[in-house]
Amino acid sequence: MIHEMKLLEDPFEQIKSGAKTVEIRLFDEKRKVLRVGDIIEFSKLPNLHEKIKVKVLELLQCESFKSLTKNFDIKSFGYKQDFSIEKFLESIYKIYSKDEEKRYGVLGIKLEILK
Repeated sequence: MIHEMKLLEDPFEQIKSGAKTVEIRLFDEKRKVLRVGDIIEFSKLPNLHEKIKVKVLELLQCESFKSLTKNFDIKSFGYKQDFSIEKFLESIYKIYSKDEEKRYGVLGIKLEILK
């Protein structure tokens, strides 16, 4: 199955370059249908003209963003090795609220770029 998702420019470019191998999302209704082996087509915001396709290699559902960091190296999220968990959480809560995190849980999507 092919899924469509949008990404801001920075994470889009990180996935495209191979620096980011795990995409983080809420485990909402749209993400509950994802399966290992599915294809995700990411469109780069704001104009959505540039696209990349990735294959889903692994799905890891967790109750919180912090618990997700126990399963993946911070570099896999596109951050430098010295980026702290606290800074990571601060940046993720600018995108998602703690209420959303509690309501849906979170999902780590391990990706492989399709050429």
